[in-house]
Amino acid sequence: MIRTAVVIAGGRGERLKPLTDDRPKGMVPAGGQPLLHWVLRWLQSQGIRRVVIGVAYRGDVIVNHIAAGGGLGMDVRISEHTLDGGTAQGFRLAIERHVPADEEDFLAMNCDEITNLSLPNLEAVHRRCGSVVTMALAPFFCRFSVVDHEPDGRISGFKYGRQLPQVPVSIGVYLFNRAIRPLLPQTGSIEDAVFTRLAADGKLAGYMLSGGEEWVSVNDMKNIREAEEALRRFGALPA
Repeated sequence: MIRTAVVIAGGRGERLKPLTDDRPKGMVPAGGQPLLHWVLRWLQSQGIRRVVIGVAYRGDVIVNHIAAGGGLGMDVRISEHTLDGGTAQGFRLAIERHVPADEEDFLAMNCDEITNLSLPNLEAVHRRCGSVVTMALAPFFCRFSVVDHEPDGRISGFKYGRQLPQVPVSIGVYLFNRAIRPLLPQTGSIEDAVFTRLAADGKLAGYMLSGGEEWVSVNDMKNIREAEEALRRFGALPA
């Protein structure tokens, strides 16, 4: 069973300004609580007991939140990294500092993902594939009008906000095997520096959300409302 999670919460959240003028993205409120609260609540519901939070921009706001009881009773550790260091540095330092070297597998994620993913489902694929990284996937949600264009040139209809199940996207939630440790670079994007290499080596697996599992990534003001709607469906907020 997975017991440890690493959560990267260091971003500025430029598209969420002015809400992020005085706080990091993870502390932007949704449904009356910071995004980080909902992430920690989900992790706790999935059996996670130790959480390492990687902070950079306005990390003091997160530190104060955890000190005031925001850790929900879990063992929460803080790891500082730099904004320029990117996700690769954030994950590397958090793992080196606070994830026991003998821990075989652990969760890793970004702080702006709202989901009801079942961790055992993700873990089952991770075990079966024996991968270094297993990423959770969801169908691409197209915000543009998807046009039904017939071979004869006619347009027979269109749909807005259509899910495209044939186009899976990463939701920013991963299971890492400890074999990832020597692969993490000093700085940069973990997607470019590590995941691309693992995919080429056949050591990257994916689990597609299913059975009512959902996900919202909070990147702009509209996403906050979408996250609140999802939290209501999850039963975390009153309908």
